[in-house]
Amino acid sequence: MKTLAGLISAAVLGTALLTSPTVAHAAAPVYVALGDSYASGVGTRTYIPESGSCQRSTKSYPYLDAARVGAALTSVACSGARVSDVTANQLGPLNSGVKWVTLQVGGNDAGFSSVITECAKPSWLGDCTTAVNNAQATINNTIPGRLNTLYATVKSRASTAKVIIVGYPRLFNGTDCNAGTFFSPTEMTRLNQTADLLNSKIAASAGAAGFTFVNPTALFIGHAVCGSPEWINGLSNPVSESYHPNTTGQTGYANLVDDHLT
Repeated sequence: MKTLAGLISAAVLGTALLTSPTVAHAAAPVYVALGDSYASGVGTRTYIPESGSCQRSTKSYPYLDAARVGAALTSVACSGARVSDVTANQLGPLNSGVKWVTLQVGGNDAGFSSVITECAKPSWLGDCTTAVNNAQATINNTIPGRLNTLYATVKSRASTAKVIIVGYPRLFNGTDCNAGTFFSPTEMTRLNQTADLLNSKIAASAGAAGFTFVNPTALFIGHAVCGSPEWINGLSNPVSESYHPNTTGQTGYANLVDDHLT
C-alpha cells in the first residue's frame, strides 16, 4: 500500500512531466533552387504534375541534393526560363533565412534551343554559322550585364545564403549518332566552344558577386550526346527532352553541387 508521501511524490513528478517544455527540433535548413530546364530536370522524363509546363522533376539535382543534406527544398526552376524570368517569377522564396541557393540560367538567353535546332539541319538547309555567331555575340555583349543585375538582387534578398551558380556541359563528344540530325564535326566543336564561352561569362559574374561557380565540363566529358554511357539526351521524343541531362546526368550534377552544400 502506497504511503501518503509516495502519492504526493508521484503527483509532483507527474505535474513536472506535464509542465516540462518539449525538446525543440532544429528546423531543416532552407534550400531554394532557381533557374531553367537544366535546373528543373527536363530530360529525366518524370515530372511533378503540379509543376505544369515548368517540368520540375524529383530526379533533378536540387531534389537529389536536398534529400542528401536534409534540406527543406523550394524549387521554382522552370523550363524555358531566361534571366528576366528568374527575376520576375522566381525570387519570391528568397529571404535572410535561406541557407543555400542554386541558380542555373543563361542558356536560353543565348538562344540554346534555336541554335541547336538550326545546327541540327543539313548544311544546305540551315545556317549554323550565323546562329552560333549570334549566340556568341549575345554571350559576350548582353548576358554578363543581365547576370550581374540578377546576382545583385539575389544577394540582397538572400543575404546570408551560400549561393551556388551552376554552369552547362558541352553537348558533344565529336560524334553524331542520331539519324535525324546532321551536326558536322566543325559545328559540334563550335557548339562546345559556345558552351565554354557561356560558362566563362557566368563564372566571371559569379566571382564578382562572391558566389561559388560549379563547372560541369570535365565531369561530362565522355558522357555527352552519343557518349558511353550517355548522360545527355540526343534527339528525343518528345523533342523537348533533347539535349538535356537524363537521370544519370542529373545525378552527376548532384554530385558536383552537394560538395558545396556545407
